[in-house]
Amino acid sequence: MSRSRLVPGVEVVAVPGRGLAVRTADGEFLGIRARDADEDALLSLLSGAAAAPADGELGRVVRAFHGAGYLTDGQQHPKWPAARRDVRLLGEPVLTEPLALHLAALGAEPRTTPVRTAPDTSSTKTGDLLDGNPAAVVWCLDGPVPDGLWDAADRLPEHGVAWLRCHREGWQAYVEPLAAVPGDVTAAHVRARRLAATPAHRELAAYWSGPRTSGAPVRLTAPAAGLLAALLADDLGRWATGAPETAGLPARRRLRCVDLRNLTVTEHPVLPVPAVAPMPKQDG
Repeated sequence: MSRSRLVPGVEVVAVPGRGLAVRTADGEFLGIRARDADEDALLSLLSGAAAAPADGELGRVVRAFHGAGYLTDGQQHPKWPAARRDVRLLGEPVLTEPLALHLAALGAEPRTTPVRTAPDTSSTKTGDLLDGNPAAVVWCLDGPVPDGLWDAADRLPEHGVAWLRCHREGWQAYVEPLAAVPGDVTAAHVRARRLAATPAHRELAAYWSGPRTSGAPVRLTAPAAGLLAALLADDLGRWATGAPETAGLPARRRLRCVDLRNLTVTEHPVLPVPAVAPMPKQDG
């Protein structure tokens, strides 16, 4: 067998009087039944220092680790593919600036549109967002989403462009699912699902439409903006590199709410809203 290494987050520990145990990526401990296998040799194999034998007890244990997903012989950090490096960022600099830094560190090539020239509700067309042939468009708002602002952007997946966004409503910020292909969850879908899930749907719709009266403004702190930017960059990086989902809900079916008072993140499943069939015409 070829050499393999434990995947990040998986570790093996020697427990006095009980042999070896594996600590999984979820933080659970599982005992290793290695029978009469040499523990030092097993640790050497699991660390990738030596190739595992094709048969025998050591080979059996290593194959079990492979089957459980605890070992890898592939690249740990896949590179951001060139075809998906061009990422267009729109919105508030308090969010787009840290996001651009995260994306550049991951291997993308972000292009930031200053907020003063970002498309507005009345003039945005899908063609405007496709200018320069970006692989993805990310739009960050430090406030609620005005009616119609993201209608044109919701059509980006139909043109093969990934679409990701976030916005803030008071002390709550929302990181919406990444939409990469037709049929993925759009901003309009999230809006409809949120209205359907609350008994205060009239109030929520009125809040979105405005006007709103506020006291002292909520200001995004650097840690809060950094957290939102990190969540967006991670979602985009997983899409770009095809990294597998490791925990929680799938990124393209997940709405995350960040409580900006304590930076608590909660996840909510969200599905596309099926198209409504037109009412049949009645005779007469």
